[in-house]
Amino acid sequence: MKNNYTNLLVNADGAILTIALNREKKRNAINTETIEELEHVFIHMPNTIKSVIIYGKGNHFCAGLDLSDLKETNSTEGVFHSRKWHRALDQIQNSPAPVIALLNGACVGGGLELASACHIRVAERTTFYALPEGQRGIFVGGGGSVRIPRLIGVARMTDMMLTGRVYKADEGYLVGFSQYVEKDGLGMEKALELANKISGNAPMTNYALTNVLPRIVEGGQDVGLMLESMTSAISQDAPEAKQRLKDFLEGRAKKVGE
Repeated sequence: MKNNYTNLLVNADGAILTIALNREKKRNAINTETIEELEHVFIHMPNTIKSVIIYGKGNHFCAGLDLSDLKETNSTEGVFHSRKWHRALDQIQNSPAPVIALLNGACVGGGLELASACHIRVAERTTFYALPEGQRGIFVGGGGSVRIPRLIGVARMTDMMLTGRVYKADEGYLVGFSQYVEKDGLGMEKALELANKISGNAPMTNYALTNVLPRIVEGGQDVGLMLESMTSAISQDAPEAKQRLKDFLEGRAKKVGE
């Protein structure tokens, strides 16, 4: 993929795509142009990409929405602006290639909304999480009210917005913001390790985990079990899955823990 974006640095290295938020002087705050560029990347991502890493240039992942976007907007414009974020972050959440967010420094407001749309989150120890919208007289508008409670629960999100509570990296790991915490400067190494593992999976399995599993969880037991049966049957019928099973049964595949 060519990198012809204003606010992103995009690079494809084999099956792994890296996307850097490139507004370092703004602590990578996301303006309208940036959210449009993110949507464009995921819409036009080639099917040769098997995993994606999103990170922020410099000392911060993302300080949230660039609040200059909200100056003198009316309610209609506000709805359209919010829906633009929804479209872009839906592209990330529903990407067939699993997306890893590499976090450091500020993961605040819209930055946390972006991170919550990704499938795996790796936090360096400088990372801190906050939802300052409550203190600024506004409300989350980038899908945070849907995605963040899935990670940490409604009560914790409510507390963050009512009181301005900030979670640091280790606390965030314990409550569910990230799946990994790494020493500062080592987050990319971990993210690449995970991306390489993910890229080696069968594509149908990755697609099922990014697109079907969330619907199973939210669809109720009857719908969920039917989706599970159908997805299980489709995935095991793929030629690649059959070969992997044959390799395991004939002793050519690694066993768990090896």
